[in-house]
Amino acid sequence: MFGQILTQLSPSACVAFTIVALAARLLYNRYGTGLNHIPGHFFASFTDFYRLAVAREYRPEQWHIELYKQYGDLVRIGPRTVLCSSNKAAKKIYALNAGFVKSDFYNVQQTLGKGVPLKTLFTSTDEAFHSKLRRAVSNAYAMTSLIQFEPLVDSTTTEFLKQLKQRYADNVDDSGVCDFGAWLQYYAFDVICELTYSKRMGFVDRGQDVENVISSFEWFLSYASVIGQVPILDKLLMKNPIRRWLSARGFVQSTPVAEFASKRIQETKAGERVKTESTNGQPRRDFLSRFEEAHQKDPSFITQERVFALTVANMFAGSDTTAISLRAIFYNLVRNPDKLAKLYAEFDKLETSGIFVRSNPLVAWNDVRDLPYLSSVINESLRTHPAAGLPLERIVSAGDVQICDVVLSAGTKVGCNAWALHLDQELWGEDAHIWRPERWIEASGPKKPEMKNSMFAFGAGSRTCIGKNVSYLEMYKLIPAVLRSFDIELAYPEKDWTLPNAWFVKQSDIHVRLRSKSQV
Repeated sequence: MFGQILTQLSPSACVAFTIVALAARLLYNRYGTGLNHIPGHFFASFTDFYRLAVAREYRPEQWHIELYKQYGDLVRIGPRTVLCSSNKAAKKIYALNAGFVKSDFYNVQQTLGKGVPLKTLFTSTDEAFHSKLRRAVSNAYAMTSLIQFEPLVDSTTTEFLKQLKQRYADNVDDSGVCDFGAWLQYYAFDVICELTYSKRMGFVDRGQDVENVISSFEWFLSYASVIGQVPILDKLLMKNPIRRWLSARGFVQSTPVAEFASKRIQETKAGERVKTESTNGQPRRDFLSRFEEAHQKDPSFITQERVFALTVANMFAGSDTTAISLRAIFYNLVRNPDKLAKLYAEFDKLETSGIFVRSNPLVAWNDVRDLPYLSSVINESLRTHPAAGLPLERIVSAGDVQICDVVLSAGTKVGCNAWALHLDQELWGEDAHIWRPERWIEASGPKKPEMKNSMFAFGAGSRTCIGKNVSYLEMYKLIPAVLRSFDIELAYPEKDWTLPNAWFVKQSDIHVRLRSKSQV
């Protein structure tokens, strides 16, 4: 009957009907979702396409900060979405079994495998699945396990220092200008590759983006950050029925990372990897071998397809975020010579005491993990430049909840963005916007643990990034190794870095000159 009515309408009447229906929908979005009592951006309350447009400008974290400063801890940024910038509320939202589940924003980040979206620890919205998978593999990411990975980290670090010295150190002409941001990306990618497969992809060795892995990953992050604001679009684009059909039949080309992972897994099945990559008769227990052990214990859940997905997720989740953190650390140090001098002084004391060997820039995790100023530099860099630049969205799933003294109904999306959350002046001081490592040393009494517990760079609660210990291991080991090998200065100090936000706030334009310590 409705179809018959439509066929009898004139074209102009159809247009008018469509406009009225659209207007009604927009008005419902604005006034009918139960969030009209929450302050926020007027146009964003009508449609999520406004958030998409903001994300497309690649600086959404600045929009979130402006809204936080203008409206306070709870701000409406969509028809059914609110941004929360309260540390107290964040602990409630991301607590274990708190009644919040991941939103469909994360479904966009699930890649296709044989036509099926692959769920990982990060992208899964199923809490029961996530808990089971995390229990199965969590031991591999424990710091006690990662200490066994130190030789693998040292292997890539040694090659990294060698390449920097050969290519750039002590060259006074333009050939001595190093795109340090790019090289830190190469390093982070090759380290996680070596930790996962006991074999690098060769970014550091070649000094380039191997098979366009990094550029293709950047494209995917850009896609996810924009399309993730209106997730239904993903079902029309990357996960449309035709593409899923083609993927299931092998017509969608695998990424270079996936191809690399497949080869390493095939080598393991054939026994070749253990034979060629063992030391003293004992095979290296990298992530792949640990995931294979989990497969042996529970092959029905940790299937070979899941082992593959875990290794690929390691590569993507463990490379960009660590590289961003390393860039933030080194950039802030060279921008603040007085802070850099304090860090040098801390290293010099360890050399004088014989803990550091002057002729060997490599350091042991146990020797550096408790260094007060190094820890302060790392913590402050994670605070002022967290890798993720979008809210970690959750959905109120079980009845009404109260957040920041405001009731949110079931179905409401709520999320915290670390960029706004880390600017709380009550916790961090009036200079919260300034990179100042000393705040971590000056803090005393209950404030210091409160500061640590309020850090959101790796998320919070049961969904805290499982790989954060890997990132810490790399940071604590690489920073002393580089600074004990080279003096670093900006090649173009008059030029600031650029900070595009495509899900991760990845820095660029960090060009430096290096002088070998032996040349000083």
